[in-house]
Amino acid sequence: MATAPRRFFRCACFCSENLYVARYGLHVRFRGEQQLRRDYGPVLRSRGCVSPKDFEQLLEELEQEVERRQRLGPESAARKALIANSYRPARLEIYNPLQDVSLAPEFLAAAEYSTLPGADLEGLLQRLETVSEEQRIYRLPVFTPPFCQALLEELEHFEQSDMPKGRPNTMNNYGVLLHELGLDEPLVTPLRERFLQPLMALLYPDCGGGGLDSHRAFVVKYAPGQDRELGCHYDNAELTINVALGKTFTGGALYFGGLFQAPSALTKPLEVEHVVGQGILHRGGQLHGARPLGTGERWNLVVWLRASAVRNHLCPMCGRKPDLVDDEGFGDGFTREEPPTVDVCVLT
Repeated sequence: MATAPRRFFRCACFCSENLYVARYGLHVRFRGEQQLRRDYGPVLRSRGCVSPKDFEQLLEELEQEVERRQRLGPESAARKALIANSYRPARLEIYNPLQDVSLAPEFLAAAEYSTLPGADLEGLLQRLETVSEEQRIYRLPVFTPPFCQALLEELEHFEQSDMPKGRPNTMNNYGVLLHELGLDEPLVTPLRERFLQPLMALLYPDCGGGGLDSHRAFVVKYAPGQDRELGCHYDNAELTINVALGKTFTGGALYFGGLFQAPSALTKPLEVEHVVGQGILHRGGQLHGARPLGTGERWNLVVWLRASAVRNHLCPMCGRKPDLVDDEGFGDGFTREEPPTVDVCVLT
């Protein structure tokens, strides 16, 4: 008898926590006007929200964002179905199951080493670049240049089509949700299961690296007249990989602080330049952002890697035990069953 597909959920806090106000560079909790004034009045005034009109505009934006988030699951499922039925890809090979030939030799070697009996962190670190030992940020080539180019061509073809498009996340306005485009099953899931999980198990065993059972993958685009930078934030993920796909650009470096729970987390940010084809690995709770783009266009594949064994006990967005709500697909990576537990990612 066939096994029922595993169900994933989101936390109810998604519609009230971590609403991003780009104009004021602030993430807020929003439960209504009085709560917003009480909790954020002074900091909002210090950042330019001073007149009644400013505050009314902010309220309207937050109410619209809450409504957008409430509709997100059904609307995303509808877009995915329409794209599957009506969209005609330009690069069909991108939709084939992921092949080793698409992956950089260094990435294949690191992943293969990680699966060997006796593999350890010291041996793995010899096969990738340590960007920051203290912050546990690493980098290595992931995709070959031809694959990056083919994926970019497909993404641009989709962008120029008349298909409906969802925002990649709550902060970026331009990009592509890979599950809506039909690339979760052939590309992202095998990337996570076959290659990233063994790597992350050695690099981040305390953050669920060995138990990654879901993900959210999207491509973000930065260009003149569109998104040019990204404010400081942390990810709704235990771990993250961020791969630069292209094109030609200047500026736009990532910057990192400490973990979001730590005091003085952004006193001395670390800047990391993008290298096309290479992926930056970091903990989801690491504060980070993107400096302004100088020239050109920058496209990046971002995969939020999630471990239900960690997040079932503590939602990273609200800091509480998750209040589970039905959702589409992988949801936000929460499950009702209890897989083997691991220690919640610690401040090291």
